[in-house]
Amino acid sequence: MEDKSSRLGWILFTAIAPIAWGSSYVVTRQLLPEDAPLWGGLLRALPAGLILLAISRRLPTGSWWWRSLVLGALNVGGFFVLIYIAGQRLPSGLAATLMSTSALVMMLFAWGMLRQKPRMVAVLGALVGLVGVAVMLGFGGGPVDLWGVVVSLGAMVASSFGYILTSRWGSDIPAVTMSSWQLIGGSVLLIPVAVLVEGAPPTLTPASALGFLYVSVVATALAYVAWFTGLRRLPAGVVGVVGLLNPVTGVLLGVALAGEAFGLSQGIGLALVLGGVALGSLPSMSGIRRSRVRKTAVRGIRRSNLPDMSRVPEVAPVTRPITARVALAGPRH
Repeated sequence: MEDKSSRLGWILFTAIAPIAWGSSYVVTRQLLPEDAPLWGGLLRALPAGLILLAISRRLPTGSWWWRSLVLGALNVGGFFVLIYIAGQRLPSGLAATLMSTSALVMMLFAWGMLRQKPRMVAVLGALVGLVGVAVMLGFGGGPVDLWGVVVSLGAMVASSFGYILTSRWGSDIPAVTMSSWQLIGGSVLLIPVAVLVEGAPPTLTPASALGFLYVSVVATALAYVAWFTGLRRLPAGVVGVVGLLNPVTGVLLGVALAGEAFGLSQGIGLALVLGGVALGSLPSMSGIRRSRVRKTAVRGIRRSNLPDMSRVPEVAPVTRPITARVALAGPRH
């Protein structure tokens, strides 16, 4: 949050997460087994956590053992279970639209837990983006399952709360380390649920193994590191609005790779989402003023360190007396 260029850089880095998560929809539909979503979540999260743990080479200590389990339940294990149930009960468009409300919910949690008061422009951007998601995906036909709506909103609230709780608890923990602890903690909680509900793990084919490699390394390990880095470097409201790129990526890749339809409503919705992301990512005027004041102060300090040549006394030129010059020249003949 220092200047415009660094802020834009952190926004772009954070955007890796929702873009990677959005790309996982196509990979899941095309390559991964359909009848084992819980094992799919476990085979996605556990290898990613172990890879990041090997990179960070740091185990939890003290209270971070139980904190890792709590955050892992909110952001990984419990989240995957609730998303699985919501996916079984709701049309995908409605489920994605409900999940997109996390941009607003994260602002509320950040206000209460981190004292980050929501800016009006960020709220407006989130609302515009939410409308765009609804227009782009639609709500699907048929009756709406009330329990599906409750479960979907529960998943959204749980993950939003988990993200802000991560910022509050882990401001001094590197993103790679934080991601590894949560992914492994969530996987530990997910193992018994997957065994009880789905039984033995699915048999992998070369295609599904390649798919799991992508969703584990790119859509989980890299994505979680980018997301938690964004939560450390940017206001939570901005990160939440950037998360609206998730359904946009899913729609665009579905059109490009799976031949899905793209009509007028998708185009209008896409424009609204991108406009909402741009609007919600704008820096506050007070932040811009603080940045300008800081730059002006730095320039003033640099100038004050330079010597003031107007105060340096002039030194009269040294002239030798005539007798001295004659003496140095020696006698003339």
